[in-house]
Amino acid sequence: MQQIIRLFPIHMRDNLAKSGVFERDLEEIRVRVNEYLMFLTARGELFLRGTELVRKTDAACCRMGRADVDQMCTFMSNYSLYAYEEEMRQGFLTVEGGHRIGICGQVSAENGHIRRIYPVSYLNIRIASEHRGCAEGVFRFLHRDNGFYNTLLLSAPGIGKTTLLRDLVRMVSVGREGFSGKKVGLVDERSEVAGSVQGIPQNEIGLRTDVLDGCPKAEGMMLLVRSMSPEVLAVDEIGGEDDLRALEYVLRCGCRILATVHSRDLEELSDKPGWSKCREQKLFSRYVELGREGGRRVGRVLDETGRLLGTTECR
Repeated sequence: MQQIIRLFPIHMRDNLAKSGVFERDLEEIRVRVNEYLMFLTARGELFLRGTELVRKTDAACCRMGRADVDQMCTFMSNYSLYAYEEEMRQGFLTVEGGHRIGICGQVSAENGHIRRIYPVSYLNIRIASEHRGCAEGVFRFLHRDNGFYNTLLLSAPGIGKTTLLRDLVRMVSVGREGFSGKKVGLVDERSEVAGSVQGIPQNEIGLRTDVLDGCPKAEGMMLLVRSMSPEVLAVDEIGGEDDLRALEYVLRCGCRILATVHSRDLEELSDKPGWSKCREQKLFSRYVELGREGGRRVGRVLDETGRLLGTTECR
């Protein structure tokens, strides 16, 4: 709670602390200049009115002014926007606690590339939530005889695949009964999995995990294989052809893969460029389709042919 409250203007901090919003399964805080401060929880949107939380806005609800957002940018960057300009140019900033702040506003471009985002007018504070143990049910399908299956996690945005990936990285690194801990190389391009601040992970990712923070995925995968000899390589949100080529390179080196991709299910994945080839070649032995059923987060584990192996809740 204190990590997040310190990002806000001083005049707002007492009301935020008394509101109880941090006890509400908070997922995101949306900040927009001249708009209402909005909290996104697992049960819907909330707004701040004094020290109360309400579901509908009225004139008494908290609106964020230009000066408020400017102050937040100052606090986010430890009073030095210039020092964090490179990260902010990427559209996000990771702060103490592993919380990731998405940034939008006025863009200055040069030769087709973003040079600077200033002034910042929109913030999306994504609350880091480790949920240790949420992958217990899934993990038992992903290993055998002390070996780890090449695994791909699939879900639509906002379901929690990064949270699940983080817990799996921790479990693979630490080990469980019948499975000894492995050396894990984590390519964390957006600093969301380890939540690193100045290279130091803020989240629990296991004692055998090495993190390459802020590095493009394709380059990072190859660099880690060459430099850190991981037994399992983990990467979030595999995308284009460069990423797929890097995956093939990693597999040829004898390393196992644990990755995520934006896709609701295997059928949708097969329609994405390049992925039908991956399925035909059976690059992955396990797929986990993550979704929601009746307010619960559920993982459906499939083998390389698409056969359902089991369904488990991912708390």
